[in-house]
Amino acid sequence: MARGRLPRAVGATLAAAAMVCGSLIGSGAASQAATPAQACTGTVCDDFETQTGTQPSGLWQVSYQDCQGTGTATIDTSVAHSGTRSVRINGGGNYCNHVFVGTPTTGLGAQIFARFWVRHSTAQPQNHTTFVAMHDAADNNRNIRIGGQNGALQWNRESDDATLPAQSPVGVSLSTPLPVNQWTCLEFRLDTSAGHIDTWVNGAAIEGLTVDGVPTQDVDSQWLNRTWRPQPTDFRFGWESYGNDSDTLWFDDVALGGSRIGC
Repeated sequence: MARGRLPRAVGATLAAAAMVCGSLIGSGAASQAATPAQACTGTVCDDFETQTGTQPSGLWQVSYQDCQGTGTATIDTSVAHSGTRSVRINGGGNYCNHVFVGTPTTGLGAQIFARFWVRHSTAQPQNHTTFVAMHDAADNNRNIRIGGQNGALQWNRESDDATLPAQSPVGVSLSTPLPVNQWTCLEFRLDTSAGHIDTWVNGAAIEGLTVDGVPTQDVDSQWLNRTWRPQPTDFRFGWESYGNDSDTLWFDDVALGGSRIGC
């Protein structure tokens, strides 16, 4: 697959939304949505408008792996990408002050596509951080992670600490920072049969966040040092810091399915 090109959707589109997205146009200054979220066609599609409590519930479970500190996950009615609700993550510095909100990925098939909107308030630090994690049943349930390092987005494989892209100056330049204080649409595709990854930010493919099976220096050569065929069992968003870096983030319009959903 040529780098920078949009992939052809593989496999049939899965069943219609298990949870139907509600209002697609944000209201009030707090929503600050550049465009409405595209209607969802995935197996999971949630804008959190049905959440009535102060913490995520139902489809979503709050978790603190290994230890629990100051990290919190709450339903926020003052900031939203669409509608009037989002999930707010208050993530603290150091590992145990983490928190994640997740749902199983059962039934998504070999091609796993995700689309979510994220807004955060602190520039990505030089230290390693995570805001999406997935347990990998093919790798002793260690995590596949999306976060940042050296001020830009990266994928990380917990079991061997491989990064995508390589954390060289060239590799980091082929990624992109996560914008601060604005809603950003982040999408990815995991091809579990071939071990490929595609990543889009606001609809644009990111060269440094692509695994196409052909080792490319400064991009996926380290990632492809071993055969990798992931089997993620869940999708979790939140915050985890491996240094003393905290952040406040909001997530909204989260969708998972078997074909690309779009922004």
